[in-house]
Amino acid sequence: MCLVSPMSDLLDLVRSMPKAELHLHIEGTLEPAMLMQLAEKHGVELPYSNVEDVARAYEFDDLQSFLDLYYLGAGVLMDEDDFYELMIAYLRRCRDEGIVHAEIMFDPQTHTDRGIDFDVFMSGFERARQQAASEWGTSTLLIMCFLRHLPESAALATLQQSLPYRDMIHAVGLDSGEVGNPPEEFSAVFAEARRLGFECVAHAGEEGPPAYIWGALDTLEVSRIDHGVRCLEDGALVERLVREQMPLTVCPLSNVRLRVFNTMADHNILALLGQGLNVCVNSDDPPYFGGYLMDNFAAMEAALGLEIDQAKQLVANSIRSSFLPVARKEDLLQQILAS
Repeated sequence: MCLVSPMSDLLDLVRSMPKAELHLHIEGTLEPAMLMQLAEKHGVELPYSNVEDVARAYEFDDLQSFLDLYYLGAGVLMDEDDFYELMIAYLRRCRDEGIVHAEIMFDPQTHTDRGIDFDVFMSGFERARQQAASEWGTSTLLIMCFLRHLPESAALATLQQSLPYRDMIHAVGLDSGEVGNPPEEFSAVFAEARRLGFECVAHAGEEGPPAYIWGALDTLEVSRIDHGVRCLEDGALVERLVREQMPLTVCPLSNVRLRVFNTMADHNILALLGQGLNVCVNSDDPPYFGGYLMDNFAAMEAALGLEIDQAKQLVANSIRSSFLPVARKEDLLQQILAS
């Protein structure tokens, strides 16, 4: 699913620059055709008769209605090859869109609760990551997310289950339904993850209030906020985020599809950028929300009048906000500056 056509001069430039994508759920890259293919492969009954029915179902009223479909779709992922195919399809998209580095979220509880062992999905992911690195030079890091609608005890158990795969996982995160599930409920599992040397990120300030951003910063001690668009409701929070240059991984098309903003013209990403916040552009769950990274840039150009200097700043922020080594960041930032 791709919306970028034809390409403008600005979009040609953005595509040519080396970019990082930092807010992408791999289970949320499941395209309708792959969903139907895997359902047939494993004999999974779905409430759809064809790909067109699935595409029509990718319409949502809010985050929870999306999550219901998201978890239904994930149920067709059964064996190592399924997870490999899911990951390699996304990494091919990275190659085509000029994404040289991706920090990819995955939800182990979505699979382990169905009886799918860590070894199954981690082996599939790793095979695809190694192929992308060797064939296209794409670097990747994995972010293991805890489902916040489940109790912290389940997250703690998942953290322990992940330890044999510690060298494959760079960071932990917090996702799923935000409203009513504040970050403070996961303080113990994030403290343990920090003790074990994981980087920490968390979804906050999407549908949840600015207080959830404060909680993610102060209680979970995260080094990156996923979404964070509601920070503008709290002036003191904005001052802190600017002062600390805390990364906000914003997902414009996702925010519109989930009714955080009514239209793309209402989105505040350029206002965030204009206030000095460290924001970058990401696609979240692209086939569900209307497009991949370049589609987000295209939508911003069409509805917000995105300009070249703003686009270059957003791309540079994606590199600065990544977990890449400093020398690699500096090299990529020099390439962006020279664009």
